[in-house]
Amino acid sequence: MMTYPEIDPIAFSLGPLNIRWYGVAYVAGILLGWQVCVWLAKKTDFGIKRKDIDDFIPWATLGIVLGGRLGNAIFYHPAYYFQKPWEIFYIWQPGMSFHGGFLGVVLTLILFCHKRRIRILSLGDVISVGTPIGIFFGRLANFINGELYGRHTDVSWAMIFPMGGACPRHPSQLYEAALEGVVLFFILFVVAQKKIATQHPGFLIGLFLTGYGLTRSFSEFFRVPDGVLAFAGLEITLGQVYSLPLILTGILLLWRTLQNPQKS
Repeated sequence: MMTYPEIDPIAFSLGPLNIRWYGVAYVAGILLGWQVCVWLAKKTDFGIKRKDIDDFIPWATLGIVLGGRLGNAIFYHPAYYFQKPWEIFYIWQPGMSFHGGFLGVVLTLILFCHKRRIRILSLGDVISVGTPIGIFFGRLANFINGELYGRHTDVSWAMIFPMGGACPRHPSQLYEAALEGVVLFFILFVVAQKKIATQHPGFLIGLFLTGYGLTRSFSEFFRVPDGVLAFAGLEITLGQVYSLPLILTGILLLWRTLQNPQKS
């Protein structure tokens, strides 16, 4: 068993203001993802200008924060937030849903592209490549906070998390950081520089949705679920349920862009 490195969730303080690693992770993910998107727009032929990416970042940030908080309340803790709806807007507290944040970014992407008269699929392709970077830092922050830990296990790299009782558990946050972050980013970054991506608008979005949905669903086997549904004698976690539409949409988008590239 490995020792869990208890790290202070507060990165540093500015007078009475405590800056948490959770917030630092989101800022780092957005800034680095932004730079990757700018590099792609410059080096590849997606037809997206740097100014478009620069101007979209505040929109995306708003979608991530509001969508993530609303998604966490609606998808995972509806009873609690029904009693205290004002706490949905306590953005300094932990509690973000990827699926909610994703929907928030999709909405802001549609509105932004409509306003700028930019092709939604083209900008969406570029943004998709930078997204796993944010996921990677977010999962590291989950690990530092000791939250979203894994199920009981006896593997040699198991850890005892402060909020997880006395039993050793999977460090599932690190599994997700590796799969949803590093592996998915590497795949998207490599494919983004191929003709199949630049000549088929929407292909990278489909690849991201499929890849994230599959890696998240796999990681759920090791992570303590936020909720479980019983179906046909099987137990399916809420994370897997919410990832299924992403997988199906991603596969459909991949098929459609390859079959009809001029109409995508």
